[in-house]
Amino acid sequence: MVLFALAAAAQTLPPGVEKKASVGGITEYDYPNGLKVLLYPDAANPKVTINMVYLVGSRHEGYGETGMAHLLEHLDFIETTNGRQIKNEIVAHGASWNGTTSYDRTNYYETVTATDENLKWALGLETDRMVHVKFTKQILDTEMTVVRNEFERGENSPQSILSERVAATAFLWHNYGKSTIGSKDDIERVPVDRLEAFYHKFYQPDNAVLVITGRLDESKTLQYVADTVGQLPRPTRKLEQTYTVEPAQDGERFVELRRVGTGQEVMVAYHSPAAGHPDAAAFAVLSGIMTGGGGGRGGRGGGGGGAAEGRLTKALVDNKLATSASMRFEQLHDPGLVEFTANLTNDQSLDAAKQAIYKVIAGVISEPPTKDEVERVKTGLLRQLENSLSDAQTLGVNGLTTPISQGDWRIMFLQHDRIKDVTPEDLVRVAKTYFKASNRTVGYYIPDAAPDRTVVPETPDLDKLMTGYKSSVTITHGEAFDPTPANIEKRVVRSKLSNGMKVVMLPKQTENSQVTALIELRFGDENSLKGKNGAAQFAGSLMGRATLHHTQEQLRDEMQKLNARIQVSGGGGGGFGGGRGGRGGGGGAGGGISSANANVSAPAANFDAALKLAVEMLREPAYSEAEFDRMLQQRSKALEVTPTEPTQLGAEMLNRHLSPFQPGDVLYSPTREEQLAELKKVTLADAKKFHDEFYGANFGVFAVVGPVDQAAVKKTAEALLGTWNTTKAYKPIAAKYKAVSAINSKIETPDKANAQFEAGARFAMSESDPDYPAMLLAGYMFGGPITSRVSDRIRNREGLSYGANARVAIPVEGNAAMLSATVSLNPVNGPKVEFSFVDELKKTLKEGFTVSEVEESRKAYLDTRANGRAQDTALLTQLAGHEQQGRTFVWDEQLEAKIQALTVDQINAAFRKHIDAGAVSIVKAGDFKAAGVYQ
Repeated sequence: MVLFALAAAAQTLPPGVEKKASVGGITEYDYPNGLKVLLYPDAANPKVTINMVYLVGSRHEGYGETGMAHLLEHLDFIETTNGRQIKNEIVAHGASWNGTTSYDRTNYYETVTATDENLKWALGLETDRMVHVKFTKQILDTEMTVVRNEFERGENSPQSILSERVAATAFLWHNYGKSTIGSKDDIERVPVDRLEAFYHKFYQPDNAVLVITGRLDESKTLQYVADTVGQLPRPTRKLEQTYTVEPAQDGERFVELRRVGTGQEVMVAYHSPAAGHPDAAAFAVLSGIMTGGGGGRGGRGGGGGGAAEGRLTKALVDNKLATSASMRFEQLHDPGLVEFTANLTNDQSLDAAKQAIYKVIAGVISEPPTKDEVERVKTGLLRQLENSLSDAQTLGVNGLTTPISQGDWRIMFLQHDRIKDVTPEDLVRVAKTYFKASNRTVGYYIPDAAPDRTVVPETPDLDKLMTGYKSSVTITHGEAFDPTPANIEKRVVRSKLSNGMKVVMLPKQTENSQVTALIELRFGDENSLKGKNGAAQFAGSLMGRATLHHTQEQLRDEMQKLNARIQVSGGGGGGFGGGRGGRGGGGGAGGGISSANANVSAPAANFDAALKLAVEMLREPAYSEAEFDRMLQQRSKALEVTPTEPTQLGAEMLNRHLSPFQPGDVLYSPTREEQLAELKKVTLADAKKFHDEFYGANFGVFAVVGPVDQAAVKKTAEALLGTWNTTKAYKPIAAKYKAVSAINSKIETPDKANAQFEAGARFAMSESDPDYPAMLLAGYMFGGPITSRVSDRIRNREGLSYGANARVAIPVEGNAAMLSATVSLNPVNGPKVEFSFVDELKKTLKEGFTVSEVEESRKAYLDTRANGRAQDTALLTQLAGHEQQGRTFVWDEQLEAKIQALTVDQINAAFRKHIDAGAVSIVKAGDFKAAGVYQ
């Protein structure tokens, strides 16, 4: 012992080389160029093994690179740029050799007679293989077919392919879901320059661990390494580490494989921990309990061939449910899979075998392994390590390659120590933790003598396809329209139908001569509409499902024939829409209990027919009993299910608090329970009666934009709408401002990755208020665009949210104005978002907006308004709204002039006058308990 210590102390290391950890006779040395060297001298062994392990495998491959690490392994046996014929040299030296690729590493080894010449030769060869491999298209083409044949050999094994399919199904994002051999098409198509770039990126001394075992002189060996691989410069490139983490599986998955073959197979896989995790030791022991034999170690672990004493064998093989059964535990750098497999004859039941596997797994908890069972497996596992240390070649090739790939060669010793401490209770614990249905992926292999598959055609060569192509589509462009209020007002044509319905048209040439129109019906007041929310919603929602003259399918056919899109809605209940071969069925928002709408879009030549169809849908709905029952059931079921979405829950709570109307008021926001109770009272007769009593055109607006014959359109409108009247006189329902106390509430929504922050405060203001222009611009600057104060701080500067916005809403009718904010966020950031919003609001109130901020925002806001008027659909809505409110576009011109004249002092004064930070109510909804905040 004293002599050994003196020898160690006297050991001379090459310049810059550092001696690091030493465990179990294995010693690590680090070289200046980043290379790590592991030496395991064994004087009794007449051979020496040189094993170069590169920390690159299929885990490191990018898009289109599947199989690249393995393909590169093959090219590293061909030729170097300085003329070395690698395989010829290896054979000439009588070496035992190979190379292998796995998920986390690639390795190359040679075992030769232990002489200085052989060691120098092997180190020189590995140096050239690291940086001087020759890449040509001819070499790649030749070796690609070899690798492709290796792929094809694997394809002949349905059992092997089932394992690939299960992994691909279990892993959505991590590369462990892709096989090391790769995709056949990627193998065939990889460009040689891309493969060479992959080589130069990963095959460098700072990404390699050199293992040398057997009869060797440590000092001479370290110097030989310094003279060869050690001479390579440390690369200047920074090697990125993989960072993809597979998210927790959120439900059982299933995959079925059908191929020609014999015998069936069922595989049940669960996500399991990485090799470095303490639970890996328990899984290794459990593998031995389940399969029999010594349990699982190494890259994929496993427990041998399913010895008779294994629990799986007893449950499945002995009971003639399968011909063999085993458990395999993958110990990898990152979390992998534990797999339970059963092989069956064609007349055995896959479902029965699967259930038997489930029962065996559950038995780990209900009938835990005994201490004797555990100790028996542990003894076998511990001896594996001890035995490997007695064989320098096996240790050099296999024993160290795997722990190196797992992240640190000392894991093999750490695992040994952890296995010593495994108890039956540990096995029960990991079974409870990992063997959950939500963490499970099941695969079936079903032999099929004639599998029927769909081969999807490849992406066509569009350059070739488009050569000389001429389209039959003709396009008519719209006019260069000036969207200023003055120009719009100059061109607008206003009139009325005989029953008083307002008509407003803006004749203009549009793209492809498209005409857009809006029929807006208004009816009733807060007294006549009281208690009729349910009937109003059904009356509006059922419109257009069918009419007295057309079925729903016929309506869609007519719209397609006319190339028209028609959407009808009413009563705040959505409605029916479709046309143009689109998805149809969507419908609008309804617009409130006192309105119904039809949006129409069609080419000018078909507009008259489309308008007639739209009015038919409004005036003559069929109100089918079957459709009513279907809708009633859908809405009832939706209300009966307790909502879990944070966005919905947060908005509902805040809205109800800031709108304190009493039950019975048409503006009252009922609870889900109240909505359900009201829903169950509504009948189809109620919906029909509401339509008959309230629907009519005499208080409505008909707005049109496009290249129309004004006289012809008005004539059609008169025939369709001019005599359709309602006796329920329309009076706008004005929301009056009501002061409410501020709240700060939290809603827990378990298992939701995204949370929602909602804030709002009411203030008294109408559009006639002198401060209206100032508050519009202030609201825009505070929370409108992505550069606004709220968005810029919470999203752009602090990175706390994908979407953070605030707005000032001032009603057309009434004076219940509101400042509101909405932020989506990770639950853990809830307190930060809340602080930032409140702080930014207080800061804005205290310090005010700046002169430069006002000037930039004023221009942007006015540009936004102009851009809105340049869109026909938005302009159409404005036209109808102005007619309903008795306004012309002179009102817009005056408003924008007022905004243009605003000073920063006027804006700040208005914001401070109407907004009180202390009056802001806050509701946040999310899984805050799991995030450990707001507790």
